[in-house]
Amino acid sequence: MNGRNLVIRLAILWATLIAPAALRAGDEIFSYALVRDDATLQVAGRVIRLHGIHIPETGQTCRHRQTPIRCASRAALALDSKIQGFVRCIPQVRYDDGTLSAICYDDDVDLGAYLVSQGWAVAGPDAPFDYTVRERIARHQGKGVWGRHVDEFRSIQ
Repeated sequence: MNGRNLVIRLAILWATLIAPAALRAGDEIFSYALVRDDATLQVAGRVIRLHGIHIPETGQTCRHRQTPIRCASRAALALDSKIQGFVRCIPQVRYDDGTLSAICYDDDVDLGAYLVSQGWAVAGPDAPFDYTVRERIARHQGKGVWGRHVDEFRSIQ
């Protein structure tokens, strides 16, 4: 087998096996979302982390108006309250463990921006500039992990 045939065979192999599984810009996932206890989403059989945010450890909080009682982080409970079923996610990164990082929307609400605005997440280094501004506002207002409104969230659940 000469070098040219090898290149052609590798190109065919890539096109048939690897390319369909590769993450392509512009691919969207639209499906029902379940919020997992670690504030990741289960969407169309995929585990999706919200892109551009970090969720600080806030401990476990139990939602007492559900049966069975659900214990999860405050960020997960906030997401669960916000999401009304279907979400639209735009993948940004595929990790080695098979999970995705994506910007996800419930209607037109950016869920990562929502968590940052509520003080339940902080902007990561790869976050849109908007997230950084929202984090500063939430910090200034003392929301979520930034202070005085932590117990208010529990009382509205």
